[in-house]
Amino acid sequence: MSLKTQILRKPIDPAGIIISILLIVSWFISLYYLLNWDFSYLSLLTYFAIYIQTHLYTGIFITSHDAMHGTVSKRRKVNDFIGRLTCLIFAFNSYDRLMVKHHKHHRFVASDEDPDYHESGTFWMWYWNFLKSYITVKQMILMTVSLQLLNLIFPFENLLLFWILPSILSTFQLFYFGTYIPHKDGHHNHNKHKSASLKKNHLWAFVSCYFFGYHYEHHDAPGIPWWRLWLIKKAETPATVNH
Repeated sequence: MSLKTQILRKPIDPAGIIISILLIVSWFISLYYLLNWDFSYLSLLTYFAIYIQTHLYTGIFITSHDAMHGTVSKRRKVNDFIGRLTCLIFAFNSYDRLMVKHHKHHRFVASDEDPDYHESGTFWMWYWNFLKSYITVKQMILMTVSLQLLNLIFPFENLLLFWILPSILSTFQLFYFGTYIPHKDGHHNHNKHKSASLKKNHLWAFVSCYFFGYHYEHHDAPGIPWWRLWLIKKAETPATVNH
């Protein structure tokens, strides 16, 4: 039995649910504290806090992504509830809409039918197209209304620095490590998934994007949750990138 098969057969409950809840609770507690924090622009702690909140925000979306693959829980209702909740937290995204797009990405990776791919390979053009593909007018309205309502309770500067800015930075993090780096070479990635992968470095892989730099491994085994991707990372992969 292959290592991949062994890992795929491991149960994900209740670990997947617990990890998801820990990420959601950590995000809420961190955000609540930071929205009430009398911060200083001169303190390095302020910028570290922005990074932490960005990383937690990214984890919220990664949880949504795992739910789309049914890897949060094998109990469908629980899995989808957590997926919908984390999508809602992440700038009022639609779980059902994202699921259709993401599975299309897996079926038609690095092709004209891949909603996440941009044939130009140009970073900023691709990033802009990525944002346009996923952000809707409805989301912008809901975010604007939420900002105004939250401003009745929390300082506007705190909302901008610790709620709005991390949400924007996390889209950059997700795009760069989860889309651009793995797929920028498109058809030049000579493997069945047309995906590159970071070289083995578990600490960097987690810090950069919850192991999603191990992107070939994810496409090869989408039924493995993010917190187990490192287990199937081999010393040599079909395509690697240094970063």
